[in-house]
Amino acid sequence: MKNSSADYDLFFKFIETYAPVGYQGIDRSDPLIVDLEELTEQKNQFFFIGDVIESKIIWASNRSYEMIGIKPENLTAYHFMEATHPEDFNKHSLGRAKMYSLANDFFAAGKGKGLLSINIRIRNLYGEYPDLLFQLYFFYSTIPYKSTFLLTILTNIDSFKKRKHGYHYYIGNDLSLHRYPDDALLSLGVPFSDHEFELIKLIASGLNSEQIAEKKFVSIHTVNTHRKNILSKAGGQSMGALIFNLMKQGLL
Repeated sequence: MKNSSADYDLFFKFIETYAPVGYQGIDRSDPLIVDLEELTEQKNQFFFIGDVIESKIIWASNRSYEMIGIKPENLTAYHFMEATHPEDFNKHSLGRAKMYSLANDFFAAGKGKGLLSINIRIRNLYGEYPDLLFQLYFFYSTIPYKSTFLLTILTNIDSFKKRKHGYHYYIGNDLSLHRYPDDALLSLGVPFSDHEFELIKLIASGLNSEQIAEKKFVSIHTVNTHRKNILSKAGGQSMGALIFNLMKQGLL
């Protein structure tokens, strides 16, 4: 096998090669599959493809067992939700809701493709919770039938530089971001600390600073300081615009 590229060309080749058979009955000894298994072994990854409209995983690579303790033939969406770290469950649920929303939009339009990526801690075979980057590539296709399909690549990113606040999140159609993760890619996302994000949620629910201070048992000065920091990180957006954009992304 030649050196693995960072541009994920092999994954697009996988889609093109096995779409006519609906990603079923794939021979794991096929040279392309062997190359992909070697690539993901080197990169500490595994991947799967599914039909979002039918809510099913069609085929998964072998390393699903090593990374999350589930054999590829048994893998379902339930396993990811059940194994999500409790502190990441809400984030996972919001990402999942946005996934279905995007897939349904593409299906209704009869066209479209896009990306969604987010990092979530998932329990592995040994009861640990490594940080996994979920890179979701959506595409509408009429082959082998009309649906929105989803190729998902999961990468263990424990070895990467950790963010002090916030987490990675991207949604869009810039395919240059569909690549093996690096610090620049992982820096995209939500810049707010957990306390700041909680404050944004309370503001979005209609509470004012005085009500938030009472609810959180802090001073109004503390609440207003957090609001100031949030707006600074929001790059000049108003609080209303920030909340609207976070809702649009499926984060609130």
